[in-house]
Amino acid sequence: MRFSEIIGQHATKERLVQTVRENRISHAQLFLGPEGSGTLALALAYAQFINCTGRAADNTDSCGTCPSCRKYELLIHPDLHFIYPVATTREVDKKPVSKDFVRLWRELVLERKGYFNLPMWYKKIQVENKQGIINADDCNELIRILSYKAYEAEYKVMVIWMVEKLFHAAAPKLLKILEEPPDKTLFLLVSEESGQIITTILSRTQLEKIPRLGEEDLQQALINNYGYELKDARRATLLAEGNLIEALDHLSNPDSGEFFNLFRQWMRLCYTVKIEPLNEWISTASKMGRERQKGFFAFSLCGIRECFIYHYRPKELKLEGEDKEFVQRFSPRVTHKNINEFYSLLNQCIFHIERNANPTLVFMDTSLQVARLLRNP
Repeated sequence: MRFSEIIGQHATKERLVQTVRENRISHAQLFLGPEGSGTLALALAYAQFINCTGRAADNTDSCGTCPSCRKYELLIHPDLHFIYPVATTREVDKKPVSKDFVRLWRELVLERKGYFNLPMWYKKIQVENKQGIINADDCNELIRILSYKAYEAEYKVMVIWMVEKLFHAAAPKLLKILEEPPDKTLFLLVSEESGQIITTILSRTQLEKIPRLGEEDLQQALINNYGYELKDARRATLLAEGNLIEALDHLSNPDSGEFFNLFRQWMRLCYTVKIEPLNEWISTASKMGRERQKGFFAFSLCGIRECFIYHYRPKELKLEGEDKEFVQRFSPRVTHKNINEFYSLLNQCIFHIERNANPTLVFMDTSLQVARLLRNP
């Protein structure tokens, strides 16, 4: 993967290129950024750039044509290694390690160009309801692999994806090799949640903080890279808040249109406090799967945000049609006095749904609180 293929993140790419130009490549780096920002893609492009043998004349990107680049772009370079969260499956029912899933890993990375999340990975390897971890066996395998000399590249590269999933008992093994790495070994750790990373691991890495994608970069990528129309790309960009994965999900998922209708109905029922129709709405919403319920509350956060923005800066509203009409009419109900409570309330809903709370109770309690907020803007 080349830097030119990565969406936005221009300042980050320049910093990474500069470390190579000035020969300041830290042996352990943490690419920390929110979901959909391109952390894994940046780590892969950085590794490819470092080991490229025919860099562009301006020395800002890998060539993409030398033997090293061709192998990197297929993820088959002998000096490129991966560790990622795994769990037992029907095919791998005992002591799973990353190499058992390497074919599926390559398929997903290449298919999604490095932009995917943990649920997508778990679905790919079919772990069902299990949670993946980076276990001690994987760390032992990591130490064994890195004990050998580089096969053909200048640097051996170990990419550890979702390092926050490192099992606590395996941490000492990884910690030791991070402190005393073999010569010409590069660790690229990728994470979305620094608070979940074991502190001793976090303290031994150089942080490369990756911001969310800018709206203009994301919108142009949806149009140029994925072929969406301007209207659809604009709406998805507003809802996704710099998350490419979420933007693509909105565009490919018919639920996004359904969510808007549900959200509009919900807000009107909460405002009028019509109990019988509200009960019917809650009954319908409670039958959705938990992932769709979480998706609906996340969509509702975006809807509330658009109402708030329009209330104070109407010229910044970029929605059209029914979306725009609803936001214009409903915006007086969302002000600086209740916006924080709205955000806190809806985020709590996602938290409770994730932890298997009764959805009917969650929707009923939330509806009553939303009614209170709407009546007292």
